[in-house]
Amino acid sequence: MNSLKRVIIFGATSAIATHTARQLVAQGAALHCVGRNPEKLDALIDDLKVRAGDSQYIGGTVADLTDRMQHDCIIRIAEKNLGGIDGVLIAYGSLPDQLACQADARLTIQEIETNSLSVINLLTLLANRFEFQEHGVIAVISSVAGDRGRKSNYVYGAAKGMVSIFLQGLRNRLVKFNVDVVTIKPGFVDTPMTAGFDKSGILWAKPGQVAAGIIKSMKKGSGEVYLPWFWWGIIKVLKCIPDFIFKRMSL
Repeated sequence: MNSLKRVIIFGATSAIATHTARQLVAQGAALHCVGRNPEKLDALIDDLKVRAGDSQYIGGTVADLTDRMQHDCIIRIAEKNLGGIDGVLIAYGSLPDQLACQADARLTIQEIETNSLSVINLLTLLANRFEFQEHGVIAVISSVAGDRGRKSNYVYGAAKGMVSIFLQGLRNRLVKFNVDVVTIKPGFVDTPMTAGFDKSGILWAKPGQVAAGIIKSMKKGSGEVYLPWFWWGIIKVLKCIPDFIFKRMSL
């Protein structure tokens, strides 16, 4: 069972990450939060400090995580302020407009950079630290969209799929160093990022639900986790559909 007493959250102001941060603080964790928007990050840190005890460190760093040159410095600052790192949650990303990406290759590459390449750069730096200390857990929010390419969001899905495959290899590399690597694959979650979607169906989850699942998975050191759990079955069925049928489906 992993201790989550000292945690870094990258992309801390996203809806899922914010709920995760609040639940971690309620469980006694010290947090270093990283976010791009200074006003949102300040508001989150103020909120967490109200919820935290006197001995809990709550701090943060403003950063655009697509700037890979900042990554090592951010990790060093967080590690120093926390007094070490037990766990990391990478929760940032963007949901691109698929049609816009199809029309502009530069936008496609930009979205791949945000959702995949910058994450992989961060993971490489973190993995080396965790391998050296020989304990801890690294968790990343990927997506069910990365399990099979669909015409409605294949740019996003390709980026998340790349991250998921990278995490598989990282998990295989780090297991002998007592380091867990957790791939979080949420389905439909009611967040500001999905504001334009029809949310009338039964498959939509709330951020607090997903946050509780993330913390449980990080503590257990689970491998790949679908949240809510029933997405495992949905994706398994999608993967089994033959390509000559799947390519004609409107998904």
